[in-house]
Amino acid sequence: MTFKFAHNNINVYDLEKSLAFYEEMLGLKPVKVKEAEDKSFKLVFLGDKEGSEHKLEITWLRDRQNPYELGDNEIHLAFTTDDFEKAYAFHKEKGVVCYENTAMGVYFISDPDGYWLEIVPAK
Repeated sequence: MTFKFAHNNINVYDLEKSLAFYEEMLGLKPVKVKEAEDKSFKLVFLGDKEGSEHKLEITWLRDRQNPYELGDNEIHLAFTTDDFEKAYAFHKEKGVVCYENTAMGVYFISDPDGYWLEIVPAK
């Protein structure tokens, strides 16, 4: 028996704001959408322009009344970039860099819900 990575999921409070963030900051675009018949939830699978099989699934729940509380937020997603310096300058200009670890050569950005996204130079 073998397993293959398919996707990660996060819940978002404001779907449109999150879709705009992920497209502008990371170039991720919807590749598949699933919506409940009663419109109570929507799942949007985001893919990168490289066409990797791994997707980010964002879930929006219609009846959610408050932003999510992420606690200590010890979970994060990581993205590689072929132009680390350009990506860093772009994210710094947009004000989304929330943590820098220069010793490890990485930094983190924060999405509209407070999820941390690690940016790593491609090796």
